[in-house]
Amino acid sequence: MDNESALKLDNQLCFAVYACAREITKLYHPLLKQLGLTYTQYITLLALWEERRATVKRLGQRLYLDSGTLTPLLKKLEQMGWITRTRDPQDERSVIVELTEMGERLEEKAREIPEQLFCQAGIAPEEANRLRGQIADMLRRVQGMASSRTDANYEQGGNER
Repeated sequence: MDNESALKLDNQLCFAVYACAREITKLYHPLLKQLGLTYTQYITLLALWEERRATVKRLGQRLYLDSGTLTPLLKKLEQMGWITRTRDPQDERSVIVELTEMGERLEEKAREIPEQLFCQAGIAPEEANRLRGQIADMLRRVQGMASSRTDANYEQGGNER
């Protein structure tokens, strides 16, 4: 890429990923509305349907959400009856999030959402899996680069961490 086109918005990988993520999230909206969920609530429930219970810290790490975003989201899910939040008896600082029976039943209702989304977007499941794999690989590499920079800064006496 030449210097002149290096800073064009349409040439930025970050923008393409960002814009695509926003558009995919928009496609989820009508599907999730039927369940009374936002996209962020949906991905939180996806994580819990896999693990059944997790600490708030674990959910934040898994979903790339900070506690300022996650705490009100979990509070809302609890008010809706999908989850419970309780202090960990072994560590009072830690909060454990668990699905309720109602939250477990919701999983069955949500089971068709990925396929419906693929149909709406005109994407074959195989293509979606290939793209997801490539993006997940890119995420791991970017995280590795960020981690090694943070480690190097820490070793040089920086104050990150």
